[in-house]
Amino acid sequence: MRASRLLSLLMLLQSRGRMTAPQLASELEVSVRTIYRDVESLSAAGVPIYADRGPAGGYQLMDGYRTRLTGMTDDEAESLFLAGVPGAAAEFGLGKALAAARLKLLAALPAGMGDRAARIGERFHLDAPGWYHDGEHPPHLPAAAEAVWNQRAIEVRYDSWKGERTRTLEPLGIVLKGGIWYLVARASGQVRTYRVSRILTLKTLDDSFERPGGFNLASYWQTWFEESRGRMYKERAVVRLSPHAQKMLPYLFDSVTVRAASDSATLPDADGWIQVEIPVESIEFGSTKLLQLGADAEILAPAAMREYLRELTRELQNIYAGERPTAREMRMTGTLKVHPGVAAVARGRKPTLTAMSELDAG
Repeated sequence: MRASRLLSLLMLLQSRGRMTAPQLASELEVSVRTIYRDVESLSAAGVPIYADRGPAGGYQLMDGYRTRLTGMTDDEAESLFLAGVPGAAAEFGLGKALAAARLKLLAALPAGMGDRAARIGERFHLDAPGWYHDGEHPPHLPAAAEAVWNQRAIEVRYDSWKGERTRTLEPLGIVLKGGIWYLVARASGQVRTYRVSRILTLKTLDDSFERPGGFNLASYWQTWFEESRGRMYKERAVVRLSPHAQKMLPYLFDSVTVRAASDSATLPDADGWIQVEIPVESIEFGSTKLLQLGADAEILAPAAMREYLRELTRELQNIYAGERPTAREMRMTGTLKVHPGVAAVARGRKPTLTAMSELDAG
């Protein structure tokens, strides 16, 4: 809308001072010719805007002029709640609204405070997703967020660990954890957690609902997270770690494992090796996970993990020694057996942190 763009142009000059036509065009995502026309319109409306020519020139407002047209739209006000989470506003469909709200907010501040706010944005940045993980971009996130905001029931087809199910949900909130979006919703009278990327289809219904009295999203999430983490780790392993493995542990394992290893570590032996006791999800996955440390880790207990790794490494040795058919040959004959962890990855699922990434209480 042209009126909105003219106001944004005015806010840019008020908050940043002198700007060239190409700079304004880049910020507002329009052509330079459009900027020329917009500046003429503002001048005709009585706004004291003038241009300095030359290499250091540009447009600016007359000293002392400040507009009071800084009223925010509903979308702009809502977007400010997402100002500290890069990418989140855009995924909700509020990216442009956030940019406009920030401009209006800066323009409304006194000159000194506006400069300080701008410096904060230049010096501090929050990158929510974890390392080597770009986060998810679930297609149904905007619709789910709108249903949460408007308290409208939704009908979803959901890919849970039990298979595809159709459910009617009363969405209560949305949580972003480690680059993954979760929907907290009430189903059949119980509050449950759903991974938004597992929603295959979503239909907003005409039915509205009342939120549970006293429900607090942050408190619910903290409780659910702790309970899920407790259910996730079903086994414990006693492991010897070399000095190198001790350094690599924080890079390869989650905080629960690292903390447990630190709390249970024995004094180093003559070669610097220590003994720790760590939680693992299962015999199979725990063994495979520890295999990342190679010969720098030795599983002492339970015996089932030692046996599992012994058999797995024997199979690997046979494969790379050429003493058994290749994986391609086995696929062609239908005799290939895929490791559970590898199969989970092939299906697009995360084999670790099962409770957090795929748990569906329904």
